[in-house]
Amino acid sequence: MPRRKADPMSQTVHVVFRCNEGQGANLVAILGEALVDTRAFDGCESVEAYADADNPDTIVLWEKFATRAHHEAYLAWRIETGLLDVLGPILASGLEVTYLDDRDA
Repeated sequence: MPRRKADPMSQTVHVVFRCNEGQGANLVAILGEALVDTRAFDGCESVEAYADADNPDTIVLWEKFATRAHHEAYLAWRIETGLLDVLGPILASGLEVTYLDDRDA
């Protein structure tokens, strides 16, 4: 089966939230509400949330934004509006954000 081509203009973003023990479900509950606004944010094309099958306290977001600049503006907005402050007690470490470029392989 041929590989589906991603939109070459889109920016794929991988975000990892490493939660304190037992806090993964709390993060998912918060994200359930917060991702409504994420999906409505300028440039957001999609967001999917996953839990690590071997560690439910590790939550991963797989995001597509129109451009990296759109995602960076989104992150700045989240910081400005205090979401990361709310998540502070839940998280064991800072966010791990990785910008991925599609490779034709």
